[in-house]
Amino acid sequence: MKDEQIIELYLQRREKAVSETQAKYGSYCFCIAKNILGIKEDAEECVNDTWNLTWNKIPPVIPISLKAFLGKLVRDLSLSRYRANHAKKRYSKMEVMFEELEECIPSDFDVEQNFARQHLAETLNRWLDHLSKEDRVLFIKRYYYGDAVKNLAKVHGFTENQMAQKMMKLRKSLKAFLLAKGVSI
Repeated sequence: MKDEQIIELYLQRREKAVSETQAKYGSYCFCIAKNILGIKEDAEECVNDTWNLTWNKIPPVIPISLKAFLGKLVRDLSLSRYRANHAKKRYSKMEVMFEELEECIPSDFDVEQNFARQHLAETLNRWLDHLSKEDRVLFIKRYYYGDAVKNLAKVHGFTENQMAQKMMKLRKSLKAFLLAKGVSI
């Protein structure tokens, strides 16, 4: 079923919308949640929460891209679950990913620095625009969707070491770009 048809089912408040969404995007959402959480049961719960949240958000929201909309919802839910679990010291997988980015993302964010956040987001988007499509996809998969270096290497035909080196070069490039644009790190 096409995304427009699924969205129309939500707008009509038909329960079939959820089953169609699950059939089309269930594995996509599970993959994102599992990448972030690392535990199958937690990932499944976040995916189920995603269907409920989608039901409550459409309407009034009418997404332009259902896949991107679902990806953001499941990612946000998974990160919230990760933070809650991490507070209990149950996880370390995401910590590794955050540590990799630590050198090139400012750590002094607070509510008063909303402008700095917006500037950082715009600068980051400009940097992503300068990357090749392959590098942009790799960076997003690793640092937005939480894909493991090992999985990225396998899918993209690299050794794990080569992929780790590629990720390191991308982080160094990001750091240099941010510094050149006046973002303090």
